[in-house]
Amino acid sequence: MFTHFFYDITHFDGSFCDTLKDLLFKPGFLSREYMIGRRKKYLHPVRMYVFTSAVFFLVFFSLFYVSENDVAKADRKAKAEKSFSTIKEEAFKNAKTKEDSARILKGLEFLGYNEADKNKKPDSIIRSKKGNNGINFTFGGDASNYKTLKEYDSVQKTLPENKRDAGLTKIFTRRSVGLNEKYNGDQQKIAIELVNKFIHSIPYLLFVSLPLYALYLKLLYIRHRKQYYFADHGVFLIHLYVFTFLFMLIYFGLDKLEKKTHVSDIEYVQLIFGFVGLFYTIKAMKNFYKQKWGKTIIKFIIFNVLCIISLVILFVLFLAITYYQI
Repeated sequence: MFTHFFYDITHFDGSFCDTLKDLLFKPGFLSREYMIGRRKKYLHPVRMYVFTSAVFFLVFFSLFYVSENDVAKADRKAKAEKSFSTIKEEAFKNAKTKEDSARILKGLEFLGYNEADKNKKPDSIIRSKKGNNGINFTFGGDASNYKTLKEYDSVQKTLPENKRDAGLTKIFTRRSVGLNEKYNGDQQKIAIELVNKFIHSIPYLLFVSLPLYALYLKLLYIRHRKQYYFADHGVFLIHLYVFTFLFMLIYFGLDKLEKKTHVSDIEYVQLIFGFVGLFYTIKAMKNFYKQKWGKTIIKFIIFNVLCIISLVILFVLFLAITYYQI
C-alpha cells in the first residue's frame, strides 16, 4: 500500500486526469468500462482507492481528533454561556421599557455575549471527569467497586462458582477494571482514548464493509448473475467509495469556509451538494446495471437499508473491539 501510495504521488500521468474526470462527471461509466475490459487508459480501482482514502483520512483525522485541551475549551465555553445567561436574566429583571432592553443587549454584546449564538452547543460532548455528573465510560457489572485487576480476580475466586462473572460480563468487567487502573479512574481520559482509537478504526470498518455491500448488490441483481460477477459489484463499490472520499473532502472544505467566513449561504450550498451526491449514487446504479429508474430507486432504497443496518452492527462491533484494545 505504501509503495502504491508513493508511486501514485510521484508518477501520476494522463490516466489519473481521465479517470478523475469520468469518475466525477459520468456516474457508473468507469465501473462499466472496467467490467467490459477497457482498462488501459484508466487508473486501477484499487490504486485509486488507496490514494484517495489515504488523502481523505489524513484530512479526516486532522479534523476529528479529541484532545484534553478541546474538552477544557468546551467546558470553559459552556460555563461562560451559563454565566452570560444568568447575567442576562438578572439584567432584564430591571428593564422597564424596550429601550432598556435594547441597552442591556448592547451591553451584553460588548461583553462578548452574542444573542444569535446563545443556543449553540459546545464543540465537544466529552466533558466528563471522574465523579463529574455521574458519567462513567466503563462497562460491566460492578467494575467501579474494584481498584485493580488483582483485587477483582481475588474477589471472584472467593465467590461461589454460580455467582462469579462469566462470559461477556466477565470480559467487559475485567476490561473496565483494567482501564480504571490504567487511567486512575479518570473517565475523561478513557473517553478521549476510546473516541480517538475508534475514529482511527473507521478505515478498517469501511474496508470490511466493502465485500459485505458487494454481496448485497449481488443478491439484489441475482437475476443478472451471469452478467455481473462478484468482483464487478466490488469494483462498482470501490469507485463509489472513491467518489465519496472526494465528495466529503469538498464538503469538509465548505464547512471550514463557513466557519471562517461566517457566510450562512454556504450551508445552502452544502445542502444542495448533499442532494447532488444522492442523485449521483442513484444515477451510477442506473448506468452501471442498465435498469429503469423505478427498479433502480427501489433497489437503491433496499440496498441503503441493508447498508445502514450492517453499518450499525459494524459500528457496535468495532467499538467493542476498540474498547478492548485501548
